[in-house]
Amino acid sequence: MDTITYFKDRFEKLQEQQLDSRLKSLRDDAFSAFEQTGIPTVKHEEWKYTRINDFFNKDYHFTTDLKEQQFRAQELQPFLLPGHENANSIVFINGHYHAEHSVLRSEELEVISLEAAAHNQYAPVVEKHLGHSADYHNDGVNALNTAFIQEGVFIHIQKGKTVNHPVYIYNVTDARAGNIFAQPRALVHLAENAQVEILETFATIGLDESFTNQVFEIAVEENAVLNLCKIQNDAPNSTIVSTTHVHQVGKSVANVVTISLSGGLVRNNLNMVMSAPYCEANLSGLYLQNGYTHVDNHTVVDNRQPNCLSNELYKGIMNGHSTGVFNGKIFVRQIAQKTNAYQTNKNILLSGDATVNTKPQLEIFADDVKCSHGCTVGRLDDEALFYLKTRGISDATARALLLHGFALDVLEKIGSEDVRAYVNALVTSNLQLD
Repeated sequence: MDTITYFKDRFEKLQEQQLDSRLKSLRDDAFSAFEQTGIPTVKHEEWKYTRINDFFNKDYHFTTDLKEQQFRAQELQPFLLPGHENANSIVFINGHYHAEHSVLRSEELEVISLEAAAHNQYAPVVEKHLGHSADYHNDGVNALNTAFIQEGVFIHIQKGKTVNHPVYIYNVTDARAGNIFAQPRALVHLAENAQVEILETFATIGLDESFTNQVFEIAVEENAVLNLCKIQNDAPNSTIVSTTHVHQVGKSVANVVTISLSGGLVRNNLNMVMSAPYCEANLSGLYLQNGYTHVDNHTVVDNRQPNCLSNELYKGIMNGHSTGVFNGKIFVRQIAQKTNAYQTNKNILLSGDATVNTKPQLEIFADDVKCSHGCTVGRLDDEALFYLKTRGISDATARALLLHGFALDVLEKIGSEDVRAYVNALVTSNLQLD
């Protein structure tokens, strides 16, 4: 059975089960898009260096086929972030939101199903923002997630409120009884003058193949502040395609940090769409890879209104046979005068077998702007390494110290002190510091 036929059979069953759903039309359009575009191959420019289509030839349990599995709360313990005792927790298991494993401590935070949000007072928000990421990702992978929206969540932060506990989002895939294809979906809405800190992780249980195709859309209203940190430290048998789409509807601030430390194949799509004047967006990323891992970071900063500011810094450390991709695009629309947009990508190769493909891009249609981009690929500074070794520091520790220093300005962007220390420890472990 080919890929289109495989998913079409399951899509038709899903639509039959939810005939009265307000999301039905959105799903229909998305599946039509999937049928037209299919799974991207390396001939697709945006997927030139990431072979995702091979993973769709494997035999997966599609989560809509599975009966509800028993999952015990204690099985989450190894994946809990520091400070979880005082945090809001939103848990996805095999792509489905599980309220019984989630904990909501903040009154300012409301979490309901996307289906419910489409039928209540939030319906205008859902109609406007759900599926907006497809405008920037016209491919079958994104369309597939939208076509199978099921057990997704709508997260609302109330007007004028600061969420008094961080929001931890856990994406857990249970691959103990076969290969799993999971598709988590969330729409987050920050109302006017709202503020929230969100931290997101990915984890796989079991040794079978895990494929997570996630879409996370966020609408940020006037004077709202978003702080988002994504931590990817998954198992070698995992594949992650994570699309994060931030739409700054009003003048607002959005800070996004992406840390990719482990996993078989990781593809991150990050869009920052600034649809109001005086928006600010800060994008930071660190990818530290070893073995035969592959990480692909695709970013878009779309300046649609004047007087916006964006700063983007991504750093990569590649070892073993790992491969890395960075593709960053900055768009400055004709109306977006007085734009300030800066983009930097720096990479260190520790092995002759490691590779990085980097492609920073600017598309500017305005004439009164300040924009720059640049990339570097190199090795450790031999003089700095020699200096440390002459001070009695071992070669391995000297290398680790230099690499940690290289990564530090990205790690410092993580807002939560507890999580920053946690990620620092993961990086230190990967670098094998004494």
